[in-house]
Amino acid sequence: MLGIVLLAACAESPTEPPPKPPEPEPEWVYEGKWGSKGTANGQFDRPSGVAVAPNGNVYVADTWNNRIQYFTAAGSFLGKWGSPGSGDSQFESPRAVAVAAERGTVYVADTGNHRIQFFTSSGSHVGKWGSFGTRNGELMCPEGVTIAPNGNVYVSDTANHRVQYFTASGSYLGKWGSQGSGEGQFDQPSGVGASAGNQVYVVEYYGHRIQYFKGDGTYVGGWGTRGSGNGQFEYPKGAAVAPDGNVYVADKDNFRVQYFAPTGSYLGKWGSRGTGDGYFNFPEGVAVAFNGDVYVADTYNNRIQYFRRK
Repeated sequence: MLGIVLLAACAESPTEPPPKPPEPEPEWVYEGKWGSKGTANGQFDRPSGVAVAPNGNVYVADTWNNRIQYFTAAGSFLGKWGSPGSGDSQFESPRAVAVAAERGTVYVADTGNHRIQFFTSSGSHVGKWGSFGTRNGELMCPEGVTIAPNGNVYVSDTANHRVQYFTASGSYLGKWGSQGSGEGQFDQPSGVGASAGNQVYVVEYYGHRIQYFKGDGTYVGGWGTRGSGNGQFEYPKGAAVAPDGNVYVADKDNFRVQYFAPTGSYLGKWGSRGTGDGYFNFPEGVAVAFNGDVYVADTYNNRIQYFRRK
């Protein structure tokens, strides 16, 4: 505000407002993309979640095709698994995927089946946990999953308005949250991400904010309100924590990605509505590779786009 006041005071004519300074160019630039609508290899139907493995491979929750597909870092098709259903390796609208750093185990939020399934890096079924309900270890429409550095698995238990966490094999460890707008409460938690310091970041879809916690659920802080300004959100969906600790958010209905310092200070944004390179149509997922590239599930454009820092 001080800068605006000084510019006004220095204007040659007090009756004419000073020119608005141009928006700074985005720090992140388009690098590549892949995908189109369909059921063939490399095609998608509303991809919602994206994750990057330590070796650079990219895993995508191909939501309406009820499958997981994975690719090289540049988008070459490597493999897939899944079909509609409730059996092992079957899915009902999977909305999130995460990859463990140590072994490359792939965890999937099998949203419509109210459970988590996990697999080897090539898609062999390893195990599962969860069923519909409100008790410890039960889930209702989970839409987010992430792996902390200590191996614990954090799940956005969306319709239960809470976060639950488990061992790598699915043993229940704890939970926090209830429906509301206070500190530590949630209104439809969706994306979830974990930092190297075992802080857990939770996106609230209807709360239009981010909250973050210690690994045991102790509230630390939060930011965000509803709107389209810097640091505001309109139905945010996915979150990812980069190796440097910065937090990236798929700001879905603002058609953009925003990113922040670990404590929530606004750093930048990119994207607007469209179908061209670098544009988005309701993006729901975001992931950061170990080399720093950012991958975005451009959901309604049925594609993955990725970006690099200038």
